[in-house]
Amino acid sequence: MHPAPSVIIFTTFSGLGFGLLFWLGLGAIKPMGWGAFLWFFIAYAMAVGGLIASTFHLGHPERAIKAFSQWQTSWLSREGIAAVFTLVVMGIYALGALFGVHMGFTGFIGAIGCLATVFTTSMIYAQLKTVPRWRHWSTPAMFLLLSIGGGALFAGQVTVAIVLLLIAAVMQYFAWMSGDGRLSHSGTNLKTATGLGTIGEVRAFEPPHTGTNYLLKEFVHVVGRKHSAKLRQITLGLAFLAPILLLLLPFNHFFALLAVLCHVAGVLTLRWLFFAEAEHVVGLYYGKR
Repeated sequence: MHPAPSVIIFTTFSGLGFGLLFWLGLGAIKPMGWGAFLWFFIAYAMAVGGLIASTFHLGHPERAIKAFSQWQTSWLSREGIAAVFTLVVMGIYALGALFGVHMGFTGFIGAIGCLATVFTTSMIYAQLKTVPRWRHWSTPAMFLLLSIGGGALFAGQVTVAIVLLLIAAVMQYFAWMSGDGRLSHSGTNLKTATGLGTIGEVRAFEPPHTGTNYLLKEFVHVVGRKHSAKLRQITLGLAFLAPILLLLLPFNHFFALLAVLCHVAGVLTLRWLFFAEAEHVVGLYYGKR
C-alpha cells in the first residue's frame, strides 16, 4: 500500500501519545502543578496531533465528523468515539493534577480508554480481508506493544520499557516472517481476482489500461527485497535495540533523550514498512503481485 506521510505520522505519534497517557493514568508518575501541565501537554500533543494528521489523508477532511455515526459497523468510527472519550476523561484527570488533586479512579478509566483507542486503531487494518498481511492477531498485538512500550519509555519506566521493547522486537520479527507469505497462502490469486478461474488458466495478457489510476496509486506499492531487508534491520536497531542498550547504561538524561529519539525514528521507519509491504489483492488484477 502507498505509505502516505499523514497516516505514518498518525499511527506513530497517536500510539505514543496514548501510550504516555496510559502510564500517566495508571499513576506510574504523578506530576502535580506545572509539572503535570508539561507531561500532559506532551502526551496530548502526540495523541491529538496524530489524530489530526490522519484527516489529511481524507479526500474531504471537513467530513471527518461523519465517521462518528457508523460505530455499529466501522472500526474507524469506534476509534473516533474511543479517542474522544479517552481524551475527555484524561483531560479531567489532568485538570485535577494541575491543581494538586490526584483522581486515581478517573485516571484508571482513562488508561483503559487509551488501550481501547489503540486497539480500535489497529483493527482498522487487522479487519481488512483484502490485505492478508494485516489480517492477523499480530497487528493489534504490535500496535498495543508499541504504544505502551513507547509510552513507558517516555514516562521513564525503565525496567518496564526494556521488557516491553524486547517483547515487541521478537513480536515484530515474527510478524514480518509470518506475514511475508500470507498473501500466497490466502488462496487469492489472479483467478480469484478476475473471477475467471472457473474457465481455465488465467494470465495477464496486458494491463487493464495504459495509465495509472487511484487504485494503483493508493493500493499498489512495490518494495525491493534488499531495500526491505535493510529497512527491517534499521527498524530493529533504532526502535528496539538502541533504546534497550541505552536504558541498560547508568541513568543519564542525555542517554534517556537519545533512547526516545531512536525509538521514534525506528517506529516511523516501521510504520513506513507496515504500509509499503502490505500487499492489497487488487494488485493481482493489475499483474503487480
